[in-house]
Amino acid sequence: MNFNVETRVNEIALSNPGSRRILEDAGVDYCCGGGKSLQEACLRVNVSAETILNRLQQNSERARSHESGWTKAPLAELTRHIRERHHGYVRDVIPRLRAMLAKVREKHGSKHHEVGEIEKLFADVAREMLMHMQKEEQILFPYIDAIERAANGQGEVEPPFFQTVRNPIYSMMKEHDAAGELVRKIRAASNGYQPPEDSCTTFKAAYQELQQFEEDLHLHVHLENNILFPRAVELEAAAV
Repeated sequence: MNFNVETRVNEIALSNPGSRRILEDAGVDYCCGGGKSLQEACLRVNVSAETILNRLQQNSERARSHESGWTKAPLAELTRHIRERHHGYVRDVIPRLRAMLAKVREKHGSKHHEVGEIEKLFADVAREMLMHMQKEEQILFPYIDAIERAANGQGEVEPPFFQTVRNPIYSMMKEHDAAGELVRKIRAASNGYQPPEDSCTTFKAAYQELQQFEEDLHLHVHLENNILFPRAVELEAAAV
């Protein structure tokens, strides 16, 4: 979507989660003040509308880029990408989305009881994902990086306490399944992320954020289950 200084702020906010983050970081009100033009909203918080437009354009260009090349890239690059892109996204979005859901529940929860259920489900998946990512970053990914260095003749691999990479991979895949089931329940409770007719901008934005969370989880799991993990198993067999 092409934006200009006359575009209403709520239209920008509802275009994608990245746009909302840009508005939030600049202090631009897209909920109660969502009917204002970008120019007017920016004047209220003393920021440049042109600067915001440039950031929105950069965000749009990044959003159009595709994940590619990971079947042949060094595994250390892939583990770093997962940490920075997907783990970083999850850690960034959890507090923002929990705050949005709490706000929606306070305003709409008495009429839309599903919001409370969604809030609890998201708290569960958030807790599971934070523990899951910590285990990957502290145990599994360092070992994968080490066996790749060994395969390249850069040292030897210390025998891991988990015996073989297949064991933590099995655990991580089970946890992927559990997170996916929680997200499936969120999708069902939210009617496929379709907000009710009386929803405010924050309500709509929360559902969009939840949908983005699901999409990111699917790509995150794809990169690990279908690319990183099989390649790590192959590499361990050759390097150890």
